Amino acid sequence: MSLDFTDKVVIVTGAGGGLGKSHALDFARRGAKVVVNDLGGSLDGSAGTSAAAEETVAEIIAAGGQAIANGSSVTDDEGVANMISQTMDAYGRIDVLVNNAGVLRDKSFAKMEIGDFTFVVDVHLFGTMKPTKAVWPIMKEQGYGRIMVTSSSSGLYGNFGQANYGAAKLGVVGFMNTLKLEGQKDNIHINALAPVAWTRMTSNLMPPETEELLKPENVTPAVVFMCSEQAPTGKIICAGAGVFAATHIVETRGMYLGNEPTAEQVAENWEQISKMDDQALALFQGGEQAGRFFGLIQESSN
Repeated sequence: MSLDFTDKVVIVTGAGGGLGKSHALDFARRGAKVVVNDLGGSLDGSAGTSAAAEETVAEIIAAGGQAIANGSSVTDDEGVANMISQTMDAYGRIDVLVNNAGVLRDKSFAKMEIGDFTFVVDVHLFGTMKPTKAVWPIMKEQGYGRIMVTSSSSGLYGNFGQANYGAAKLGVVGFMNTLKLEGQKDNIHINALAPVAWTRMTSNLMPPETEELLKPENVTPAVVFMCSEQAPTGKIICAGAGVFAATHIVETRGMYLGNEPTAEQVAENWEQISKMDDQALALFQGGEQAGRFFGLIQESSN
């Protein structure tokens, strides 16, 4: 099966280097017209120049592809609007949005300033929401769209010193979980990536010998598939070093403790309540949880 993006228009944020650049190059090789967005800031979000985006564009064009550069910040309303209008003016449609831009301000929670928390959440969560909000009506009108959000194992499972980053990275999963429902009727699919890669954001967290194994190019295939016409929706794909896995948020079967349960009953039955077995399920929408609860109540009365 070949995944072809000929005539598709793809926006990749934070594509001046690392994962974003790898994604942009692969989409271009597959025939997509690519908008390479990058503010060009440092890891903590300071400064900024569009030179990195322009270098990625030059590489795409040199290889025979089509691309344009955009230096907008994904947190700036006017900048996001400019990115979308630039894309529509150049190509007339938007088929794929890959939300990849990010920053780090790592500190233990005790030492973290409120500003560090706010800024990281602004870039990762609002910097995902704003471009997505901007492309949403375009994709609805087209009756087609593919959106990728970038999560992290720090959000899914936790990582010391990344309370701000982890909160934002799980936040984009919650964002995805609602949009997967709202986008269904318009053929808009949205998925999440949890990457493991050697980039300038992670280079100080990983030993040097892992750089070749954890190159961004070993993650990009997950993004390309999840943004293709064949993509599922509402899934979390994990990728790194050529390994691919899926993460599911799973709920145990649970246990009915009566109409007026006590905290003591919860404590006494915690092992059964939290038991992971073949009746644990990954639910697709919130209403399914209530349905399972009422099912347990019904069973107790039979």
